[in-house]
Parts: sequence; C-alpha cells; structure tokens
Amino acid sequence: MLGFCRGRRKFLAASLTLLFVPAVTWIYLFTGHFDDGKSVSLSPLDTQPHSPRYAASSQRESLEVRVREVEEENRVLRKQLNLVQGRSSLHRHGNRSKTYSMEEGTGDSESLRAGIVAGNSSECGQQPVVEKCETIHVAIVCAGYNASRDVVTLVKSVLFHRRNPLHFHLIADSIAKQILATLFETWMVPAVRVDFYDADELKSEVSWIPNKHYSGIYGLMKLVLTKTLPASLERVIVLDTDITFATDIAELWAVFHKFKGQQVLGLVENQSDWYLGNLWKNHRPWPALGRGYNTGVILLLLDKLRKMKWEQMWRLTAERELMSMLSTSLADQDIFNAVIKQNPFLVHQLPCFWNVQLSDHTRSEQCYRDVSDLKVIHWNSPKKLRVKNKHVEFFRNLYLTFLEYDGNLLRRELFGCPSETGVNSENLQKQLSELDEDDLCYEFRRERFTVHRTHLYFLHYEYEPANDDSDVTLVAQLSMDRLQMLEAICKHWEGPISLALYLSDAEAQQFLRYAQGSEVLLNRRNVGYHIVYKEGQFYPVNLLRNVAMKHVSTPYMFLSDIDFLPMYGLYESLRKSFLQLDMRNTKKALIIPAFETLRYRLSFPKSKAELLSMLDMGTLFTFRYHVWTKGHAPTNFAKWRTATTPYRVEWEADFEPYVVVRRNCPEYDRRFVGFGWNKVAHIMELDAQEYEFTVLPNAYMIHMPHAPSFDITKFRSNKQYRICLKTLKEEFQQDMSRRYGFTALKYLTAENNS
Repeated sequence: MLGFCRGRRKFLAASLTLLFVPAVTWIYLFTGHFDDGKSVSLSPLDTQPHSPRYAASSQRESLEVRVREVEEENRVLRKQLNLVQGRSSLHRHGNRSKTYSMEEGTGDSESLRAGIVAGNSSECGQQPVVEKCETIHVAIVCAGYNASRDVVTLVKSVLFHRRNPLHFHLIADSIAKQILATLFETWMVPAVRVDFYDADELKSEVSWIPNKHYSGIYGLMKLVLTKTLPASLERVIVLDTDITFATDIAELWAVFHKFKGQQVLGLVENQSDWYLGNLWKNHRPWPALGRGYNTGVILLLLDKLRKMKWEQMWRLTAERELMSMLSTSLADQDIFNAVIKQNPFLVHQLPCFWNVQLSDHTRSEQCYRDVSDLKVIHWNSPKKLRVKNKHVEFFRNLYLTFLEYDGNLLRRELFGCPSETGVNSENLQKQLSELDEDDLCYEFRRERFTVHRTHLYFLHYEYEPANDDSDVTLVAQLSMDRLQMLEAICKHWEGPISLALYLSDAEAQQFLRYAQGSEVLLNRRNVGYHIVYKEGQFYPVNLLRNVAMKHVSTPYMFLSDIDFLPMYGLYESLRKSFLQLDMRNTKKALIIPAFETLRYRLSFPKSKAELLSMLDMGTLFTFRYHVWTKGHAPTNFAKWRTATTPYRVEWEADFEPYVVVRRNCPEYDRRFVGFGWNKVAHIMELDAQEYEFTVLPNAYMIHMPHAPSFDITKFRSNKQYRICLKTLKEEFQQDMSRRYGFTALKYLTAENNS
C-alpha cells in the first residue's frame, strides 16, 4: 500500500509537469517572449487602432495577461508540489513530529485544493490533523504483578515515539494500582497524566459471564469502559498490555477523523482462523463477521457509543449467545464480535499494521510482508515471546529494545506544550534551585533530592499475616553484584523479606530471568522485590533502605544487609522474643550481634556453642574488629559469650549495629549515599528518640566475604569524597541539635572525644 501511494504521488507530479511545460511553450511562441521577458515591437503601424496589426497587438496584450495568470497558477502548482514531496520525504524518513492541516499553503487554486482534500481522504493522503498539544487518551485494563510489569514496556514504546501529551486511564486492581501509581509518580514524565479506576468495583458488571480465557474476569472489562470512563471523555484508544508501538500513537489517534456515519469502533481484522471455525474438529466459535476482529487495539467513540446505549446492546447480545455457547473463549473479543455480526455498520476497519498479531495460529505474515511500515505489534498469546513465527526474532528484538530501554531518557519535555507540574515536581525544582552548583559537594547534596523511578513488587508476592501480631520482615538492599546472596538468605530466613534492588532497566530483566530460573526463589512468594532504577553517580543506599522499609506489612522489621546470613531459626526465635520482651508496648531496638568470616566456603554454625568454638579457632571474627572496631564495640561481645538473657547497652559514637524494630521507626537519612555513616546516622536517630538498645543473647548473623564495592573504593581513593562525607556528618549533627535540642548535645561531645 505504501509503495502504491508513493507511485501515485510520483504520477501526480509527472502529470502536472507534462501539463505545465507545453502550456508555457505555447504561450511563449504566441506572445513573442525573449529571455529578457519583453515583447517584440514589429513596426510603428502595430500601434494604430483598427489596423490588423493593432488587432494582433490587442490579442498579444490579452495573451500577456493570460501568461501572467498562468505563471501565477504555475507558481502555486510548484509550491504545492514541493509541499507534497516534502511531506512524502518526511514520512519516508519516519519524521512524524508534526502533522499538517489540509488547508496549509493552498493558494488561490480551488481545483488544486479539491485535489489535495480528495487525496487526504484516501489511505494515500496525509493523516487528518492532530493538534500539536492535543491530549491523546489511552485506556488499559491491568491487574496483578505480571500485567503491571508488561504494561511498563507498552508505556515505554508509546513514550518513545510520542509528540503529544498523554492521559492514561488505567483500570487496575489494588495490586496494579499500588505498583503503577508509585511508578508514574517517581517516573515524573512531563505531559503525562494518569488516572486509576477500581477494577474490583467493576467485577460485578461482568462476573455473570462465564469466561475460559487466561485473562480471567479482567479480560471482560473493556466492555464497560463507556460506563467506567468519565462522561466528558469523547474518544479513547484501548490497548492490551502485550502491545508494542513502533510509531507515534498520534497517527492512530488521527484515524478517529476517518470514522463515518455510525462507525464507533476502530478494529483490525483478526489474523487467525479462530472465527472461521476450522481449527479442529467440532470447533465452534462465537458468531463473527468473516474472520472477526481482534480487540487488542480498539478505537472507541465513547460519546456515540453512549448515545447508542452500548451497555444494553452488548449485554443483550451476550445473554442471547450464552444460551447456546455457555461461556466465552476469548473474553471481551467474543462479545464485541457477536455485536458487530448483528451491527456491521459500527466498525471502521483499521489497516492490519495497527495490530500485527503474533501467535502460533495467525496469518500475521500476510499483513507485514505486504507493508513496509509496521506500527503496532501484539503478542496475543499466553506464550508471548515463544510463539512459532518464523520472524519472531525480529519482533522479539523490537520488544526487547523497549523492555531494556532506560526509562529515565523518556523524561523529556514537550516544548511548546503546557505541562501540568505536580506539587512534588515543583518542590523538587525549588530544592534543586537552592543548591550551589559551585559547592564541591554539590553532587552529594543533589543526590538527596533525586527522584528515582521505582517499580514495586517486580515479581509476584504473597503474604499471610500471622494471627499473633508478632511477625517480622527481613529488610535489605542490593545491586547486581550481590544477586548471588539471594538464594542463601532465602534458605536461612523463612519469613517475609523486603528487598530494594538498585538496577538499570537492562539489569532488571537479567534479574527477572535469574529469579525465574531459580527453584529457591520461585518457591518463595513472600519476598517483595522492589526495583529502584539507577540514576546519578552514587549508590543511594539509604533511599533503598527506606523503599524496602516502606513496603513492610509485618509489625516488626529486621534491618539487615544483603551480605549477611542470619542464623538458622532466627525468624522463629525473634517472634518468641517479641512476646517475652513486650515489644508491643515498649520502644526497643533489638541488636543481632554481627560476626564475619574471611572464607568464601563456610560450614555455617548451627548454634551459639558452635559459633563460639569457631571464634576461638579463628574461623570467625567479630564484625570489622580489625578495621572499624567502634562500629560494633558497644554490643559487648565479651558479655554476649556468656549471656543467657537479653541485656541493655548504651549508645556510643559511631555505633552501627543491625537491629530489629517496630515498623514505625524513623527512616534513614538520604543525605548519606555510597559508603560511610549511613547506618551510624540512623542508630543515632533511634537513640535520640529514646529507643532502648537490647542485645539478644542467642541470636547472631555472619557477614560473607565479597569484593569491595565501587563506593568504598571511591571513599578510600578520593580525598574530596572523604571531605564531603565529613561535611555531611557535621550538618546532620547540627540538624539533630535543632530537632532534639539539649538531648542531642551528647552526639557532638562524643564526636569530639572520639
């Protein structure tokens, strides 16, 4: 089709040229023009009235007037040809950043105007105008953890190509809403608005329809969009979550202008033989018009659908067909097609490239082999990327491009369009503007205000709360180089875990493949994996801890690090301790004594007695005893060796134990990034808020060896890094004095004496 359109453009240009050249030649011969543009005077008699020569002269003058008129028309023709050819060139090179009005540059030639308008009404003409800052509305039904992950790739592909403001209408269950609300809030993409509609409230609208499709009840919710979306919304593009865009969505939005008469649904023909009823013996599909239509991409004219009483129309059709069909096989698609079978006039059929359907049983190849400009890829199979299509690698690579694309690069402004900035964005800009860019510690200070894109619950999560209000979650953070610790921690800790992972988009997919290939991780549904996407030059360790803490749903938290293995049975031991120590009614921070080994292979001690024996033999050591004794010295390991009951210790300078606290404890201070003082500041805050530090006598954790982190290497090698850390420490202590007054003076005194 595209090649045919280009041929028509060339034919139009050639035809106009052929008409233009003879006309000018004819006029030139009959008017006596020379190259200087002046007419030739033959003799004085030529100017006498009533003479034949005068008559000829008058004829020449009228011809000269006509020449000027034709030249003006030709000038307009040339301008229009250049305009059409220029637009064609822009289209061929994929530049869709601007759409053109059909009235642009038409001059005075009404016949040419009519030709251009006629051309625009065909498939070969330019798309109808979409205003530069016109908002495009997109509706998506999304439920659960996996669909929330899939929709991100769809959104990335749309954002990558878009040139218009977008308004996403997400029909989501409580899980998807929590995940996607946080994602969009932290993504902070200009000119993008997101509204949520409670899918759980819509279940009663469609739950009466038996459905065998793998999408479940949510696969029927596109039927009720006229009722769900705002009454003021006139049109919307509806997409499945397994869609990838390869073009600007504004091109699809422009197709609404092509709807005629009673057309209210824009759909692509189904590319499988499903509705033909010949896939297997006794295969009986729902009624459909020919091959039927696929509902992965739908253009809905909501205002007209409401006037047609769409709700009543689809319900009556579904009730009638269910009397014989008993259930749907393809969810909403069956019902849409049954309605269309009775009312064909409702459909504006879209070209196949707006929904190239990839599954084992489609004729999609017949679509994309005939066009050179694929626009939407639809992975409409439960097997998704594993479908048996001979070109699947090409499509898979297109999909992976957006899957692993750095979403931070999509935070670009739409210049010339007003952008609604939220309160968070305004506060962020104000905070950043107050920083001094000439400050040598500017990058450290800026990191505190960086908003990192965050995807909560990247994998499926299940947690059943304990009845006795004594459950506890292990909290930790990690980057890609600590991924190998996950399986070991899961073997040592059977309770819920909340992890914040600092990854790039590509690393997040590597993690996904790793987790899906691990039997240990697959069997653990009570681990919450929260992806915080990389941005900036520092490891935002305290932000990561805060993200993991914020999404703990148990009453207590064990604030650990990913390179520590808790003793076997610590989870159950802690739950008993909470009751014995009356943690519900007291403000305690329970200290888990920390040890370390220098051996990569360790026979992990199964009891305190075994651990003490390994300490005596030199297989284990108290944590950081040889490089940072002050960090854990107040734990009083000598006392712990013989202790049989919990004992209280006092805060000392640089104390940074691993503790178990109630869920409502203070957050970590975000000014500390990378290496240094990140835990020290938090323990100081707990002390300022009068937490009692209690050491558990029969609990322990062991640090496993690993290569030094990039941040500790920077700390050791970069003098400016150490200077800035010292500056931040001093500012933190000053802030503590302002918040806690006289109580905080001891921190300054302790620092000066240390």
